[in-house]
Amino acid sequence: MPVLQESQIRLNTAETATKSEAMKEAADILVEAGAVTSDYLPAMIEREKSVSTYMGNYLAIPHGTNDAKDAIKASALSFVRYDTPIDWDGNPVRFVVGIAGVNNEHLDILSKIAIVFSDEDQVQALIEAPDAAAIMAILAEVNE
Repeated sequence: MPVLQESQIRLNTAETATKSEAMKEAADILVEAGAVTSDYLPAMIEREKSVSTYMGNYLAIPHGTNDAKDAIKASALSFVRYDTPIDWDGNPVRFVVGIAGVNNEHLDILSKIAIVFSDEDQVQALIEAPDAAAIMAILAEVNE
């Protein structure tokens, strides 16, 4: 099963969202996809307390702690783009990519996301993408 499907992509037009609302949205998508249990969100919050998941280039990748392994049922991503940047510990974030990985699959998925977001043209394309299908096309590599 692909780790990212169109049903796991949201284009959020909320005027303002908080970091905790964004993390909940990312986790809720993973729960809906059947990838994690509801126990995953508290683990994401715990991880964020110890180390920020802000990655640069408008990207944050919240994910659970190592203790959350039992809450993960399948590897998957959630992808939320915000029209208005979120304040993520003083950094502007427009993309919140929730990640869950069985075994150590999340490391491979993370590296693929990092490659896309290290290219400013790709980031701009994601900002301008009109719909989930366009975002899927840009992020196709994560499913390979």
